[in-house]
Amino acid sequence: MSSEIKQRVEAAVKDAMRARDKQRLGVLRLIMADFKKIEVDERIELDDTRVLAILDKMTKQRKDSLTQYESAGRQDLVDQEAFEIAVLQEFLPAALSEAEISELVAAAVSETGASSMQDMGNVMAILRPQVQGRADMGQVSALVKAQLG
Repeated sequence: MSSEIKQRVEAAVKDAMRARDKQRLGVLRLIMADFKKIEVDERIELDDTRVLAILDKMTKQRKDSLTQYESAGRQDLVDQEAFEIAVLQEFLPAALSEAEISELVAAAVSETGASSMQDMGNVMAILRPQVQGRADMGQVSALVKAQLG
């Protein structure tokens, strides 16, 4: 099963090449390089779940860098990271609101019958595929801890 999101990225690469948009093309090629690296290393074809995980990780890395560049006063690098984040987010599903995340957490807790922090892994295992690329996993984890704590 091929990834629809990966195909959208490939199409965007071609569009950026036709438009001679070097900055956008550079970001898209970074994304494709990450996809290819994992496919070659693990000898698999990526599905949408894995593609979302990769895009989510790339976005998180860019956000971390952006924070560091802001504190260092490097506006040129801040602008580049912000641009890369915007391109990455084009391929991620719409972000979940805090209320939506809370509902998913409550449903996962009741589904697993979780009652203590020992059950957190089971709850996160159910939540991860539902929120991947749509919510900050740190925020999700904090909400699970609050419900179980």
